[in-house]
Amino acid sequence: MPSEVLVEKKKLAKPPLEVHHLGDRVLRQPAKRVAKVDDDIRQIVRQMLQTMYCEDGIGLAAPQVAINKQIIVIDTDPETPEHQPLVLINPVIKSMSSEIDVSQEGCLSIPGVYLDVQRPEAIEVSFKDEQGRPKTLKATGLLARAIQHEIDHLNGVLFVDRVNNQLALTQELKKRGFSTQAVKPVA
Repeated sequence: MPSEVLVEKKKLAKPPLEVHHLGDRVLRQPAKRVAKVDDDIRQIVRQMLQTMYCEDGIGLAAPQVAINKQIIVIDTDPETPEHQPLVLINPVIKSMSSEIDVSQEGCLSIPGVYLDVQRPEAIEVSFKDEQGRPKTLKATGLLARAIQHEIDHLNGVLFVDRVNNQLALTQELKKRGFSTQAVKPVA
C-alpha cells in the first residue's frame, strides 16, 4: 500500500515548518512518544517531508521543527521520484553492529558544518509507520547513519556532540557563526 503522506519531491516557495538551529533550546528537549498515529500526525509528516525537501536534507526529526514528538522522516535518495521516503514514529534501535563506520555528517540545524562522526555500520530499528503499523527494518550504510542521526535528535543530541576532532569542530562552528558552548559532548 503506498504511503498516504506522499508529497512531491520539490522545493516550495517557503517550507511549511521552520528548522531551528544549534543553540535553540527546542533541539535539546527529549521528544515525547506518539500515543496515536492519526491524521494530525500524518499532516505533521507531510509538512516535515516538504520542509526537508525545501532545505535539501535527507532526514528531519520533529524536534528540529519545534514539534516535541518522536517522528522522523528520511529520504536518502531525494532526487529520485520513485524512491519512497521513510517515516519512523517512536523509533527504537533494537541492535547495532560492532563494525564502526566513520563518515561525514551534516545537519539542517547546523547549516554548512560537515564533520566526521563514528557510528555503527548496521542497525535494526523498530517503529510505527504513518499508518500506525509496527515495522522492523535492518539498515546499513547511509540509511543506518541517517536513522541514528535522527534518533539522536529525538533524545536532544546533535551530531556535533559526537565529533571527536575538537579542533575541526571548533573551527567549523566558528566559521559558520555557531557557538561551541552549544555543543554538549556525549559520553
